[in-house]
Amino acid sequence: MVTIKDIAKIAGVSHTTVSRALNDSPLIKPATKKKIGDIARSLNYTPNVNAKSLVNQKSYIIGLYFSNLSAGTSDRFLVEVIKGINTTLPPEYRLAVHDMTTLTSPVEDLPRMDGIIVMSQSDQDDTFIEEISHLDLPVVVLNRQMDRPSFLNVTSNDAQGVYQAIDYAIQLGYKKVAIIEGKPTFRSSIERKTGFMRALTEHGLAFPTEYAVTGDYSIESGRKCAKQLLELAEPPEVIFCSNDDMAIGAINTCLEYGLAIPADIAIIGFDNVPFSKYTNPPLTTISKPVFEMSQLGAQLLLDSINGSVSQKQYLLDTELTIRDSL
Repeated sequence: MVTIKDIAKIAGVSHTTVSRALNDSPLIKPATKKKIGDIARSLNYTPNVNAKSLVNQKSYIIGLYFSNLSAGTSDRFLVEVIKGINTTLPPEYRLAVHDMTTLTSPVEDLPRMDGIIVMSQSDQDDTFIEEISHLDLPVVVLNRQMDRPSFLNVTSNDAQGVYQAIDYAIQLGYKKVAIIEGKPTFRSSIERKTGFMRALTEHGLAFPTEYAVTGDYSIESGRKCAKQLLELAEPPEVIFCSNDDMAIGAINTCLEYGLAIPADIAIIGFDNVPFSKYTNPPLTTISKPVFEMSQLGAQLLLDSINGSVSQKQYLLDTELTIRDSL
């Protein structure tokens, strides 16, 4: 294994100079930095993170906390979040994934780390977020819009995305529009219904209370909720599902009832997960920029660690993806 001492011997300098050069110290001349960097690359030198952490007083660990990994967090969502963060973090950093529901005490259970990313799905996370905000650590909250402008925050405009989808459906001539909501405690459920209701209100459409049913973001709940809607005396013409998993369940139920989609009933989802274009028919859905949100959140955290944050809060656009289910 190549060490700093090996590089120092070839470069004809002290190992302290090599260490400073590899850490981009302003005390080292640019020409010397380049020379040492070239030697390090030619030898395929890999930094010893443990030693580096002792020198810089860093752990090179970033904590990633989810509201609940076992309920309401799809596998695809989890993968996109981790991929987005890992493509942004420098190679010396490690990502430690946690479930808030397993914590006995938010502060006491936190291992040593350089920063925290909270993938927040519920207002119930506020206790955890409030406690860790008092630690001497940079914290970025993703996925849920925070009311306090002091927080570093990146989320998507879910309400606007749903508004756009329902507005488009109404312009196509649909008037009886129902919603399968997600988990009631999740902010995403609230934001998506807000956009849904705004579109109906602006178009002056009636909304019977029985046109709102509650799922839990699972395929099975989509099946059950769609069955409940189809058995109404006046079933809807369109069902908006608060995520694609529930939309898949709703499509299956409609097909079991012998309904043609979209001739007899239309289905709209949310998330634009990869399999949504392979449903029968392909699902009209709203694209949520999970990967981009996670990338930006990770960069914002790194900027905060380095003390150079220029903007604290970001609201990313969603996009309507029109396919054959509407």
